[in-house]
Amino acid sequence: MPHPAFTQRRDALRMLGAFGIALKGLPATAEAWPSRPIRVLIGVPAGGTQDVLTRAIAESVKDSLGTLIVDNRGGAAGRIAVDVVKNAEPDGYTLLLGTAGMMTMFPSAYRKLSYDPMKDFVPLVNAASFELAMTVHQAVPASTVPEFVAWARTQGTDGDKVSFASYGAGTPSHFLGEMLNRATGLKMVHIPYKGSSPARQDVMGGIVPVYFDTVGGALAMQPSGRIKVLATSGAKRSPPMPAVPTFAELGYKDVIASAWFAYYAPARTPAPVVEKLRTELLKAVNSREVRQQLIVAGMYPVGDGPEALVRTMREDTERWARIMRATNFTASD
Repeated sequence: MPHPAFTQRRDALRMLGAFGIALKGLPATAEAWPSRPIRVLIGVPAGGTQDVLTRAIAESVKDSLGTLIVDNRGGAAGRIAVDVVKNAEPDGYTLLLGTAGMMTMFPSAYRKLSYDPMKDFVPLVNAASFELAMTVHQAVPASTVPEFVAWARTQGTDGDKVSFASYGAGTPSHFLGEMLNRATGLKMVHIPYKGSSPARQDVMGGIVPVYFDTVGGALAMQPSGRIKVLATSGAKRSPPMPAVPTFAELGYKDVIASAWFAYYAPARTPAPVVEKLRTELLKAVNSREVRQQLIVAGMYPVGDGPEALVRTMREDTERWARIMRATNFTASD
């Protein structure tokens, strides 16, 4: 018979082998996570407000989450980025910076949408909100919205020779222009761009006379001296632009729009990973350094968790659906 000590050693080795096999079968979340860089997909080209937000957060979480890589996937008004994250492995290594357009406007704007914002994603954090600004090229002979409206009426029939740019079809930028059309009786023609950077280049270059940008984007263009900011879209004046009136105070009471940026993971991402992401992203958004960077860039730090974010999504989805029904809008691409 084998010596008892040999038998004990053999049994112990068998147990360790079985334990090793069991460990291999555990999900990655039971191991050290994260163990490699995390990608954050952004649905517009590099250089916009979304980059500013995500790079600020990436710097803040580098010690707790490691490297966050910004992956700009412009095109299809951001829907390419949404689809990549929807179809990604739900392991916490691929996240989406979702916009109000992607998550609350597109369900009403597009007849065939390839994703369901409520079912295909796990909400993490509502990071920031922002307002928009009406910018015009310096050559436009108007310094106020009423002056602009009067000038636009002389361009074709009720301004139908005037084009306005947005950073994407079916986005808040697009609908701010449509709201102004409805409020004034103008018939400006919409030109959707693939993100904010090319639209900014064209309004500064005079290729398009009007662009409805984020307040942060308008702030970035002002030093060039090539654009004028006529109004902002909030219920009250924007702190970064206290001298610029709101549409509402100028008498266009229905021309009010704000939007937000929030982070999402693919559906079925393991709960421990989701909780870690939520905790660290919230810490980042609420940190003094990130908040200061957002405010300078024309954003308001929000820091809402998943329950409040879902509430916002439901409310905004209903609101934009009403607006789109009233305007008979359907996105064509």
